[in-house]
Amino acid sequence: QVQLVESGGGLVQAGGSLRLSCAASERTFSRYARGWFRQAPGTEREFVAAINDIGDRTTYADSVKGRFTISRDNAKNTVYLQMNTLKPEDTAVYYCAGRYWRGLGVQGSEYDYWGQGTQVTVSS
Repeated sequence: QVQLVESGGGLVQAGGSLRLSCAASERTFSRYARGWFRQAPGTEREFVAAINDIGDRTTYADSVKGRFTISRDNAKNTVYLQMNTLKPEDTAVYYCAGRYWRGLGVQGSEYDYWGQGTQVTVSS
């Protein structure tokens, strides 16, 4: 059973930055794609960013493009989400997700396992 553990969430003022981390327990981490999703209260979970197995391809939701950067360190079994110029509408629980496939995925249904989430709150 693969475990994903997110960290790095917190409270930040609008315009600030946070970096989320997602550590994986699997030894085959480097073979598979990863993604970040988020869910605000009363809304459906939405796609944020994804990265392929070797980290040379990424894709982003339009709402975060140019502000967020997804990256991975396969030697550390960790995926990151650098979030800059944060806005109050970025407030949500952020989830790391993994899939047994190398390519990018933008739908939640394309992912096979999930972390517990980390809260990000952006104050105005």
